[in-house]
Amino acid sequence: MKPMKKFSVVLSKSYVVNISATTEMQARQFAEFYTGDIKDISSEKDRVEQNFVIGEIECGINESLNVEEVSGD
Repeated sequence: MKPMKKFSVVLSKSYVVNISATTEMQARQFAEFYTGDIKDISSEKDRVEQNFVIGEIECGINESLNVEEVSGD
């Protein structure tokens, strides 16, 4: 196996989130707050109490902005 180097990579990701909510403002807030790394992180309690459902989440953009080699451990 070739020796490996350690890198720090800054990523910019853009997602399309399909969500049902009462208002546009709630849809924005819930989509921002309850999504993480292409998955819905809301609980059933969150969805029932705040009346929203997050559907499919698609990654639209996934690009590296910067890469730097970092020192080993």
